[in-house]
Amino acid sequence: MKNLQEILYKVAINKVFGVTNIDVANIVFDSRKVEKNTVFVAQKGVTVDGHNYIDKAISLGAIAIICEIFPDKTQDGITYVQVNNANIALAIMASNFYNNPSAKLPLIGVTGTNGKTTIASLLYQLFKKAGYKVGLLSTVKVLVGVTEHKATHTTPDSITINSYLDKMIDAGVDFCFMEVSSHGIHQKRIEGLTFAGGIFTNLSHDHLDYHNTFAEYRDVKKEFFDGLPKTAFALTNIDDKNGNYMLQNTKAKKYSYALKTFADFKAKILEKQLSGTLIAVDGTEIWTKLIGIFNIYNLTAIIATAELLGLEKIEVLTIISELESVSGRFEYVISEDGITAIVDYAHTPDALKNVLETINDIRTNNEKVITVVGCGGDRDKTKRPKMANIASQLSSQAIFTSDNPRTENPQSILDEMEAGVSPENYKKTIAILDRKQAIKTACKFSETGDIILIAGKGHENYQEINGVRTHFDDLEEVKNCFNQLKK
Repeated sequence: MKNLQEILYKVAINKVFGVTNIDVANIVFDSRKVEKNTVFVAQKGVTVDGHNYIDKAISLGAIAIICEIFPDKTQDGITYVQVNNANIALAIMASNFYNNPSAKLPLIGVTGTNGKTTIASLLYQLFKKAGYKVGLLSTVKVLVGVTEHKATHTTPDSITINSYLDKMIDAGVDFCFMEVSSHGIHQKRIEGLTFAGGIFTNLSHDHLDYHNTFAEYRDVKKEFFDGLPKTAFALTNIDDKNGNYMLQNTKAKKYSYALKTFADFKAKILEKQLSGTLIAVDGTEIWTKLIGIFNIYNLTAIIATAELLGLEKIEVLTIISELESVSGRFEYVISEDGITAIVDYAHTPDALKNVLETINDIRTNNEKVITVVGCGGDRDKTKRPKMANIASQLSSQAIFTSDNPRTENPQSILDEMEAGVSPENYKKTIAILDRKQAIKTACKFSETGDIILIAGKGHENYQEINGVRTHFDDLEEVKNCFNQLKK
């Protein structure tokens, strides 16, 4: 049990009805999770307004209500606290409820359009290999030391974040690496957290279904760096045109990384193969299993972060050569007859372009590149024609298919994709609604030496159609196809 007054520490309060010197068992924002002696926080969500569920929460045992608007009728024995922003209040209360765990270990946030998962996950790998206990909050998984938990969002809700951080403190974790999404920043899920460092990867076209404009999307990312304390570091990719913009108002110590321009941390690509990349970092040559210029940017950020957190450079560079690629990020398998299939999470125009340019840069041009790609439903529609255009331009053959159509008509999504294909590339494209069949077709079209890129879903092991998720794994499907080709 926690005292409500202590939980409300630093929360901006407008008005209180009832007493705050009471003990509460838990904080929730979902009325279905309310139990006896719970604090219910009524948030105004994108589709649901928690204020409509205040009476239900009280009937289930809530003894305190945090809200932006007082209900017309209050109930005796219930404490009501009015705040300006329930999202901010929830985040600060969650941090207080779990005794501010983010202040007790170095928490490093990674934000940007692409590369968040790779950087956070590989930092986890690196520090673990260096002998530390490490925590990870990522799209792919949540790790408390070596204990794995299922990830549901890029940036979880503030209660979940603080709950995991509290578990990390109990487990003796030394460092935690966390993906920070624009949704998480905008919805104030990271409010009240103490970050020891922030990393900016890049910014490109994404989430414009949620953020009205690219400028709004960019400025939301910048809020993360604006909020870093002066004791933290802010590390930015200055090869990206938005890199320096992120640092304009930060109080944190500023550092930069790059491949093309002068920076505090710089790397250079010396040799590229499908099996890996030879790079030079401050005159030292290292072989990495990671492929593509985008991954070398990621590695440069990782090297910089490790050094800023106190690891010795020689130790960092030694471990870098041992790091494995992250699930669903340029993950590849080769068939017995020499067909290479690459599964990648690329679900933005820029990410798809990066992956295809990497493949085309490495191949000898005697092989075909066959791309299987779709676009998610109920998401930014403006990127659909752009992704189709990129796939058709940079591939020998592009197969458009379903991704996660969610509540949209899958055929309508494909129609919007096909509208972006230039006339000269029409003959290089086909549309196959069923994703499994699309992958099978790519395998049938392939010959020895050819490369199949299956883009968009990466690590995801499901397909969502009309609110129902069924098992579907791109890597699993292509392996099955390769096994069938042997028969």
